Amino acid sequence: MTRGSETSPERRILIARMVGAFGISGEMKCQSFSNPPSQLLKYQPLIMVHDGKETPITQFSGRMTAKGPVLRFPDIQDRDAAQALNGAELWITRSQLPKPKPGEYYWIDLEGMRVRNREGVDFGTVSHLFETPANPVLVAVAERERLIPFLLDRFVDSVDFEQGLITVDWDADF
Repeated sequence: MTRGSETSPERRILIARMVGAFGISGEMKCQSFSNPPSQLLKYQPLIMVHDGKETPITQFSGRMTAKGPVLRFPDIQDRDAAQALNGAELWITRSQLPKPKPGEYYWIDLEGMRVRNREGVDFGTVSHLFETPANPVLVAVAERERLIPFLLDRFVDSVDFEQGLITVDWDADF
């Protein structure tokens, strides 16, 4: 089974959200969803989605502060204009991400894959993953939702993109 368009290089990824003005000269605070947060500053172009409109951002400058990334767009010159973009989302395409290292995965690439345990019990598909203080957690959804720690060689036996299958060491009754 191939995963088709789910791994398309043009699939969009939400990378940041504008959370307010920074200072008086048009800079904007961002909540970065990249790891590390400073990676946001390396992605160009960005696609800004705000009030139902998409705007390509082909040039911007930015810097890291103690509270996270701060961006400056060429057309934003004052605090009011920056504040007006509060809540805007910044997106990139999947093709902009660097190739993951062996044994590392982008969560977006795992979404939609089938999940089965060692005994062959089908747990459904990966809905999403989320981070906890202890470890990432994979959410598999079928007739019910299962939360499985995404720990390679402990609970995750294999990730097979060709088959679109993640095999886990997880009890079906859990």
